[in-house]
Amino acid sequence: MDATACNESADGSRSPVFYLVGIPSLPETFFLPVFFIFPLFYLLILLGNALILVAVMAEPSLHKPMYFFLINLSTVDILFTTTTVPKMLSLFLLGDRFLSFSSCLLQMYLFQSFTCSEAFILVVMAYDRYVAICHPLHYPVLMTPQTNAALAASAWLTALLLPIPAVVRTSQMAYNSIAYIYHCFCDQLAVVQASCSDTTPQTLMGFCIAMMVSLLPLLLVLFSYAHILASVLHINSREGRAKAFSTCSSHLLVVGTYYSSIAIAYMAYRADLPLDFHIMGNVAYAILTPILNPLIYTLRNRDVNAVITKIMS
Repeated sequence: MDATACNESADGSRSPVFYLVGIPSLPETFFLPVFFIFPLFYLLILLGNALILVAVMAEPSLHKPMYFFLINLSTVDILFTTTTVPKMLSLFLLGDRFLSFSSCLLQMYLFQSFTCSEAFILVVMAYDRYVAICHPLHYPVLMTPQTNAALAASAWLTALLLPIPAVVRTSQMAYNSIAYIYHCFCDQLAVVQASCSDTTPQTLMGFCIAMMVSLLPLLLVLFSYAHILASVLHINSREGRAKAFSTCSSHLLVVGTYYSSIAIAYMAYRADLPLDFHIMGNVAYAILTPILNPLIYTLRNRDVNAVITKIMS
């Protein structure tokens, strides 16, 4: 790459501009159909999660820790998709491919933060189910409103702080005056690869953070459900075991969807596949979980389903 342009951007005399390439092999004739699919998904995400928010806040019978964490999850899903989808719509319909340096870094930071928030909130929800099933007599004492607020706040705060080192390091890298990002939005790896600095340290840092955010919460969730399974197997009645499992089924499906989408994005990146598959894997990850979570909780949870049906009718 042009070393002069890199030096010019690095010394701060000119702020670089980022150019979103999108999906390189996608013909422009497909942009319009893609544009109509994305708003439909985005609308479903907004409506589905907004319905859950309204249902939980409006119905006193749902004012329980499990549903308090659910509205946190729905809020994350709305913010998560709003970070990326509007810009993708602008790219595909209007051809608006340019992003300022600060806007790109802000999008990258928010995307990472909301990804972390979802993982941590799923851990908190798993802990809530663990206490409810393994320590039912102590549940009202352990899961007080103050404790619930502290757990949710710690999940949000950790997620807001964790991506900062990677974003700061990325902002200090050198870029050409126009840096080409082979993606539909400012994903960290794509932004790092657009730099003309040595990308190895930053790529390694991003990979380590991704593994920590993905694997550690997954291990905590599995640890909680291992204890839940052991407790459920000690229940003598079949009805009691079925009731215990039913309280966890929605959360288990959401966890499965979340980590399946991460696996799709990871395999698309690590496998010997064209760049387009890597980009589409990340796009699927950004849309799949937020659109399925409301469906899972609406269809699988009878309490939420009853309240939403009442609201709709």
